Amino acid sequence: MDGTKPKFGMRRAIIVAAVAAGAAFAVSALLVNIFERKQEARNPFFRVAELTDDTGDPAVWGKNFPHHYDSWKRTVDMERTRYGGSEALPQSPTQGDPRAVVSQNKLEEDPRLRIMWAGYPFGVDFREERGHAYMLIDQRHTRRVLEFKQPGTCLNCHASTYVAMRKLGGGDIFQGFDRINRMTYAEATKLVEHPVACIDCHDPVSMRLRITRPAFLEGIRNLKASQGVADYDPNRMASAQEMRSFVCGQCHVEYYFQGEGKRLVYPWHKGLQVEKVYEYYTEAKHTDWVHKDTGAPLLKAQHPEFEMFNQGVHARSGVACADCHMPSIREGGLKISDHHVRSPMLNVNRACQGCHHFSETEMKNRVNQIQERFFHSRNVAMDALMDLIADLKGARERGASDAELKDAREFQRRAQFYLDMVEAENSTGFHAPQEAMRVLTEAIDFARRGQLALRKPVR
Repeated sequence: MDGTKPKFGMRRAIIVAAVAAGAAFAVSALLVNIFERKQEARNPFFRVAELTDDTGDPAVWGKNFPHHYDSWKRTVDMERTRYGGSEALPQSPTQGDPRAVVSQNKLEEDPRLRIMWAGYPFGVDFREERGHAYMLIDQRHTRRVLEFKQPGTCLNCHASTYVAMRKLGGGDIFQGFDRINRMTYAEATKLVEHPVACIDCHDPVSMRLRITRPAFLEGIRNLKASQGVADYDPNRMASAQEMRSFVCGQCHVEYYFQGEGKRLVYPWHKGLQVEKVYEYYTEAKHTDWVHKDTGAPLLKAQHPEFEMFNQGVHARSGVACADCHMPSIREGGLKISDHHVRSPMLNVNRACQGCHHFSETEMKNRVNQIQERFFHSRNVAMDALMDLIADLKGARERGASDAELKDAREFQRRAQFYLDMVEAENSTGFHAPQEAMRVLTEAIDFARRGQLALRKPVR
């Protein structure tokens, strides 16, 4: 009897059994992995630390949410894009300024800004913005705070103030908010330890997004009232997607200090467009400062990202700030928002290509084109404003009366504010390209009309 066939059959059986065992192992491993990921998704965090409305330290939150906390800490990164970001510049620490690294001085990059803001603290010190991790230390050591008396109101956008407001107000953040506003910055800054952190945007029990800034609660209520919606409260009435922009809008907004109490107010009573904000300021008779060289009563716009973003196509399409600046990432079975808040140009794959199915190079080229065109027009508007300021200064030095300068000063006020509304906005025109160019065109027109006004006889 030939023994070859039995041996071959046995060998084949062994191979089949081995393959079957391997397949069974692979399937079992896959099922175990799927089960583990489902369990991770079902239990998104392990409650290591008990979080309450008084837990302001982000490191404590990080015990329950290590992935979120780790990405939040990465906002210390300093990486430039073409028109933004913060190139690290070393400096020798001193007793008055312990920072070993700072960002570049915008006043040295563009000396026209000193002329634009002559007589105002921004004309003394204005640096490139750094990541969220630096927002408190950079404010504490700017010359605008060290050399000028500033109110505690300034902390609203630069520190984790929620716990401080609760304590000062006996649990009422509005009362605490009022008390901080009335303090000097030197007094108020002693009440806080951290830059904006977890508790400023999240409920410690449910982890849902929430608004903690009284100024935004009042501002959005006034805005909605102008649109026919009464008593609007975003914490009760906003959608989850809207909240992904609203929490950012607590700080990235235009504002002013109202009255003796230096109450922080967002000027949205008539709308978010620049002309509506200007109209509100005119009716409120508000002026931030008087220009040192021209005597014009002026307005200083402050980081109005929320206002400009809401004029753009992304906002109209239902995209939220967090979709681009905090896009989703996978951590095991979890899908979380990346808390490494930064420019989408440093994260094109996650920030842009989920919606725009073009190459990374193409996406960057599109943004660069928008920003290049904006920056060119911004420079044209800046030159027009410089010409008006020079003409006003000259007329004033030659003895022109206030009556003769009145119209030109009003045009300076308009041109300055419209230009500053897009200059101070940190997207270099990208958030709302057509609106940004419209505003710059208006600014140029106001500046040139101001020059013409100086050439007209007083009636």
